This record gives sequence, structure tokens and C-alpha cells, in this order.
Amino acid sequence: MKDIILLYDDCCIYEIVILNYFLKCTDSEMLLCSFDGQTIRAMEGYSINCDISLNEIDCSNIRSFIVPGGDISNIDHKKVFDILKKLNDTKVIIAGICAGVDILDKAEILRDISSTHSCDLDCVRDKNIITARPNAYVDFAIEVGKSLHIFVDEADLQETIEFWKNHKRIDS
Repeated sequence: MKDIILLYDDCCIYEIVILNYFLKCTDSEMLLCSFDGQTIRAMEGYSINCDISLNEIDCSNIRSFIVPGGDISNIDHKKVFDILKKLNDTKVIIAGICAGVDILDKAEILRDISSTHSCDLDCVRDKNIITARPNAYVDFAIEVGKSLHIFVDEADLQETIEFWKNHKRIDS
């Protein structure tokens, strides 16, 4: 099962970099996706080569679909909304942070669930949908990781929280 990260010109990489690190460290089959499969230029100035285009996504083989924030006018498109709806229908983990939540809302998958659009929390998981405000990128990464069962056990989860969220040094 694949974990898809939807990238686009002027997306915010900092919001998903910890999540990407978690996925990479757990041997996730992570694919970077852009609308057309071409290289994107992130808001931070990085040029990123993508693995696939939106058209190449096989919705039957996806574990999660991640949408970072940024200038969402670059992905404000029916094709994106259709994929999100299809993935939601099959209960794939869908996660959006910052303006990425707006894309989930435009795809109409936030109806009848709690999200950062409907409550005053920094990170919310309801059913298969995870939403977060931009300052909650650590909580976002941890919540997505928990939903994907990437932590070995409770001790692994707690060590991750201590290190990434509470900034405690982990002696090895």
C-alpha cells in the first residue's frame, strides 16, 4: 500500500517534513505526486522531483493521501476533488494541513465530521480524516503516524512524542 504526498508549486514543505521522515524511516512506500508528474517548486524554494502524476494514481492501492498547505490555487481542481472523494469512499487515510484542509473542504469530505474547520483544535482526527493547523505540524505527523500504525508499540510512540513534541533528548 502506498502513501501519496500531493505536492504542487508553492506548497509548504515544512508542514509535512516530519511526517515524510516518519514514513521514510518506517519503509513506507511513499510516492511524491504532482498534478502533472512534473517537478514542483515549493514555497521554501526547493525544487522537488515527483514520482507520479495525479492521473497515474491507482486508488485501489493507497494507504494514505497527504495534502500540505500553500498556494492551493495550484491544485484547486475537480480532478483533485474527485480523487479525494473516491479515496474517502474507500476509507483511505486522508490528511490535510493548513490550506490543504481547504482542499479537503472543497472536495466536500469534511461534511459531518470534526475538523479544524469545525472546531477550535490544532489537530483533529475523525474517522479516516486528519486535519491540522500549520503550527501543529508535529501533532499532524504523529497523528498520521498513529493512524497508519507506524509506531512499533506505545513506548515507540511515547519516545517519538518526547523527542519531536516535547524536545527531550533521547540518549541512545
